[in-house]
Amino acid sequence: MNKNDAILLSNLRANGRMPLTVLAQKTGLPVSTIHCRLQKRVKEGLFKPALLLNFEKIGFSAHAFVLLSVQPTERDKMIAHLNTHPNVNSLYRVNNGWHALFDCVFRDLRALELFMDSIESKFTVKEKQVHYVLAELKTESFLAGVDSPDEL
Repeated sequence: MNKNDAILLSNLRANGRMPLTVLAQKTGLPVSTIHCRLQKRVKEGLFKPALLLNFEKIGFSAHAFVLLSVQPTERDKMIAHLNTHPNVNSLYRVNNGWHALFDCVFRDLRALELFMDSIESKFTVKEKQVHYVLAELKTESFLAGVDSPDEL
């Protein structure tokens, strides 16, 4: 990624709805160049259009991050199950004795606890840690507002 692309992405991370004309003023690049670069980056899979939700405002007040360790023979099956579950927002394969880290969102704590109970009934859970989100302090800000890749 060259310096101009880094500056474009940084500005878009700070405000993804920024009009191309404003982006052109901030970067000194022509609108047509910005448009072509962004289209190319989308085709390359560098980024995708996304919507970040405020879960509480749409009625989902229980948000938690969960670390799970299961029997090694059940790992792939558990990951496949979590990957298709509609309440699992993000899923990661991790190390240091853990098999998965995921965040999940539910309408209330009861629904979240029922989900965790169902996981424990389907898989042999060796260890689990559930961390409830009390307040979202910072989200999706990597590269936002960085003027140069040298700042990283």
